[in-house]
Amino acid sequence: MKDIKKITGTDINDKEIVFSKSIKAGKRIYYLDVKKNRKEEMFLAITESKKIVSGEGDDSQVSFEKHKIFLYKEDFEKFMTGLSQAIGYINEQQNGELSTTTKAEDTIPTSEEIKIDIDF
Repeated sequence: MKDIKKITGTDINDKEIVFSKSIKAGKRIYYLDVKKNRKEEMFLAITESKKIVSGEGDDSQVSFEKHKIFLYKEDFEKFMTGLSQAIGYINEQQNGELSTTTKAEDTIPTSEEIKIDIDF
């Protein structure tokens, strides 16, 4: 079975992890993995892992639900701009700072205001 995975290119070892950061947040853990593909190009793999407990007492079983997003270099700027806008909007709405005369897009932080240093 392992030989079939290698032939089809789906073996997890095909992508080398060159940097990894985990963020624990309650029942969730977020993994930010910088990986290299076969062409030595780097990309970001974002994984959300959520602990699921089913049953009670001695019959309880623990499993993990995982979701992945692959983000490629050519999309970083657009992704950061969108993420900044979404986070800015949530912060404004939940803090009650958004006035009726202010447009949301005028007060949302831009990608230049959020500094992330990723070297390739």
